Amino acid sequence: MHRRIPVRALLFVVAASCALLLILPGQTVTTRYLNDLFVILDGAYRVVSGQVPSRDFHTPLGPLAYYLPAAGYALSGTLGGAMPAAMALAILAFSVPLLHILGSRLHPVLALLFGVFLLLILAVPINLGEGITALSFAKFYNRIGWIALSILIIMYLRPIRMQEQQDLLDTLCATGLALVMIYTKLTYGIAAVAFLIFMLTDRHQRRWVVATLGLLVITCIAVEIIWQSSRAYLDDLRLALNVGGRLRGTWGQITDHILGNLTDYVLLTIFAGLALARTRSMRDGLFYLFCALAGFLIINQNFQVWGIIILHAASAVAAETILRFEDKDVANPIERHWSIRGGTKLLFLALVLPTIVHCTAALGLHMISASIRAGQSIALPHLEQVRVANLWTWGEYDTAHLYLTTLRDGAKLLSEMNMDDEKIFVLDLANPFPMILNTPPPKGDMPWLQWERTLNTSAFIPAGTLMTDVTIMMEPKPIGDATQPEPDSEGLKALYGSYIADHFEIARETDHWKVYRRRPQPSPGAFLNHMGSS
Repeated sequence: MHRRIPVRALLFVVAASCALLLILPGQTVTTRYLNDLFVILDGAYRVVSGQVPSRDFHTPLGPLAYYLPAAGYALSGTLGGAMPAAMALAILAFSVPLLHILGSRLHPVLALLFGVFLLLILAVPINLGEGITALSFAKFYNRIGWIALSILIIMYLRPIRMQEQQDLLDTLCATGLALVMIYTKLTYGIAAVAFLIFMLTDRHQRRWVVATLGLLVITCIAVEIIWQSSRAYLDDLRLALNVGGRLRGTWGQITDHILGNLTDYVLLTIFAGLALARTRSMRDGLFYLFCALAGFLIINQNFQVWGIIILHAASAVAAETILRFEDKDVANPIERHWSIRGGTKLLFLALVLPTIVHCTAALGLHMISASIRAGQSIALPHLEQVRVANLWTWGEYDTAHLYLTTLRDGAKLLSEMNMDDEKIFVLDLANPFPMILNTPPPKGDMPWLQWERTLNTSAFIPAGTLMTDVTIMMEPKPIGDATQPEPDSEGLKALYGSYIADHFEIARETDHWKVYRRRPQPSPGAFLNHMGSS
């Protein structure tokens, strides 16, 4: 019966369909987090311009979080097509380990349900836990991290049927998934390495686990020889952790994370309880506990309320354990009644179906909106294929419209200044002006100034480092009765205002911006002449 379901073929069709739905319209439609989108596109522009993450600019994210959008930019040829193309590439890349791991370790129904669940989460342009109309490619790296870790978690199960070169394929898939996490966002990479170390307790799978850990060490050394920025990466990550603390947020926010994922925790408890009642394995119990704790610690560092996806992966492991137990318990036909097997599959369907429907609707909405060119084009150079839409999101649309008004004013102002390779820095969350004006991006700066997320009064990049080669500094003014939505402009001015006053002078000013130009430094010869005349 199992072999009649072509699981791998069906999942590949789903993966290819998701990739096409993203890439064919060639447009990015967003209704939320416009600033965050500009941070992503700025990163892609920097990489294409020759900058190296963590070497030329500070970031708490790994280099793959920038090289993937840059690959999408190179593939699509436009900044508006960069993120759809990047996520299409990610879907196709992830389909390789997904098809192998799920196809070899899960019953067909579970593999199909869980595979579709993971592919849609990877494809959908929304931040996990938000509404169908909250379209945005912001926080895409979190979806990549959850998917990679969830696929890896399934490898806790031993293969149902050993394939030719099973250990080699397992090693390559596990290594690839772990490397993606390490070099996209390290919090996921730490969880992946901890899981692999835990897997050493399984003597039946120890061979591929040892090979994976060894290959990880060799690859990381090779990457460091080429990249030479691992220390800077760790320092920037440490800075971000110091901003929010190891356990981010107030107790109220932490409680929100627990309550927001309570249903998934309850369903995992049911699955784990049913599985443990059959296996009575302490190791299995520690596995479920690991997933529950690691998932909470990760989401507590994310800008999410819902979406601990490894809870679903652990539930898939438990459901598969129940089905395998029923398959081999031929001595007790009563216990093998179809209701146990069918009930397990139906309960797992109940766990993943709401998210499948939600993500399908959101992905379809983005595809339709992009295809019919819904909303307004940003209408700035190199960003014409990015569209801001009002999909029953009036508050976000009005805020984005005001923000775009300031950007157009700033771009017009800068273009009138006849700049020649000026290095532009913006005292705001995002800095889209270098990619708009096609000027060289600054070096040594942090292109993601989010108050209480990447910096605060006690943890920040020193002004001399942040603006080391900046020649044009732009300070946004309040919009109407409110300030820019993010970040806290007053906090940034308090941190860097004295440095700006000492090293810059006002060149232009409008209703939306103060534009500063760096004061010319006296030459050593002028200084010596001054000393001699005195």
